[in-house]
Amino acid sequence: MTAVDPSGKVAVSSLLFVCGMNAIRSPIAEAIARSILPASVYIASAGVRSGQRDPFVDIVLAERGLSLGDYRPKRFEELQDGYFDLIVTMAPEAHHAALDATGTASVDVEFWPMPDPSVADGSREQILDAYRAVCDRIEAHIRRRLLKRDG
Repeated sequence: MTAVDPSGKVAVSSLLFVCGMNAIRSPIAEAIARSILPASVYIASAGVRSGQRDPFVDIVLAERGLSLGDYRPKRFEELQDGYFDLIVTMAPEAHHAALDATGTASVDVEFWPMPDPSVADGSREQILDAYRAVCDRIEAHIRRRLLKRDG
């Protein structure tokens, strides 16, 4: 499998996921993408504001056999590498920030709207279900947009 653009012609070699605080959606996307895309694809995530690590993210990723390790949320401005083939935004504020930051740069910026599971209420299991649903949705987007079966 290779990471490709929608035309199926140009491989994506560097990918950035951006959300509000880099605490839920974008780190989930980073972890899932690392698990299914080729190791040759550089993958990072960031937020437009400072955030704190969300323990529910660790739980739902562990259920999938994934881990963020010693990951800590970071802001878009903190990224060491500023060039990406594709920037995927997951919240309106992240999309506007990415468009402003990239300006005339040759980079694709795509908006994949994702609900914020931290606003879910109910029992612990209901809240976890909201996080699981976001994981499923993110994985489906990654597979549909970035994977092409060889052969």
